[in-house]
Amino acid sequence: MTTRTVLIVLFEGVQSLDVTGPLEVFAGAGAAAGPAGGYRVRTAGPAGRSVRTSSGLRLLPDLDLDLDPVPDERPRTLLVPGGDGTADPDPALVRRIAALAAGAERVVSVCTGAFLLAEAGLLAGRRATTHWAYCDTLARRYPDTEVDPEPIYVRDGRIASSAGVTAGIDLALALVEEDHGRDVALLVARHLVMFLRRPGGQAQFSVQLAAQVAQRSPLREVQRWIAEHPGGDLSVDALAARAALSPRQFARVFKSEVGVSPGRYVDGVRLEAARRRLEDSASGIEEIARACGYGTAEGMRRAFVRTLAVPPVEYRRRFRPA
Repeated sequence: MTTRTVLIVLFEGVQSLDVTGPLEVFAGAGAAAGPAGGYRVRTAGPAGRSVRTSSGLRLLPDLDLDLDPVPDERPRTLLVPGGDGTADPDPALVRRIAALAAGAERVVSVCTGAFLLAEAGLLAGRRATTHWAYCDTLARRYPDTEVDPEPIYVRDGRIASSAGVTAGIDLALALVEEDHGRDVALLVARHLVMFLRRPGGQAQFSVQLAAQVAQRSPLREVQRWIAEHPGGDLSVDALAARAALSPRQFARVFKSEVGVSPGRYVDGVRLEAARRRLEDSASGIEEIARACGYGTAEGMRRAFVRTLAVPPVEYRRRFRPA
């Protein structure tokens, strides 16, 4: 086994947690794996000068980003964080990212660092994600990139991108697991007081946060009822009766005010309810499936695989604390 170099790019306005979160993961994994197979984590900034993060914290890089790294410092993994500095990046910074990426085995962005990868031409024809608030902007600005606003991280070949801030930690843990196996990744996750790494397909935020709150009081009451009774009769007819509307009118008004159809909203609430039970309880799969409105374990399994790309048993294994 050989030491793997991880190079993290710094620039004015970088988000400090996008830097320090993954850095702590790789540093912890290096200590766990030992000197024969660990990580050498380095930071590099323009002219080697200190940079001020978006929160005002100053970071002093290890290396001068403008200079070609010596052979021992050439990155196996190039990590590009996000932050306010990605809004109008220095063309020289973009050129250096493109040059360094050409020699790296893996190129990773955290949060709005995806904009720097896209500007460098690294996301053309690829699938990627970023912080949910900037996905539309990324898609408009770089139409040759397939932007997926749902997952917390996306892998496309040697390019990986993650959603906002803490999702960069999830992606870093996934890379550690790829390099060193589950045991090392789990050890690092526990050290960082995380449960376990989240599957990349997990949504960036809960369905209640993603959806709008209805303006009409009867519809808000229906939303509350759905959240409190995921195993109940949540058909359009039943929900329309609660809102004192015809099914057709209810479906139209609900989608207009909440932003998604009643069926899709219910699907999201049920999935989230099942996830929380898998994470927080010792209940069996069949019991959770019935409590969350799936009827059978197979019905819940299909929903998990379709949305999260993992079955319930595997989701619990990954995410439930020991």
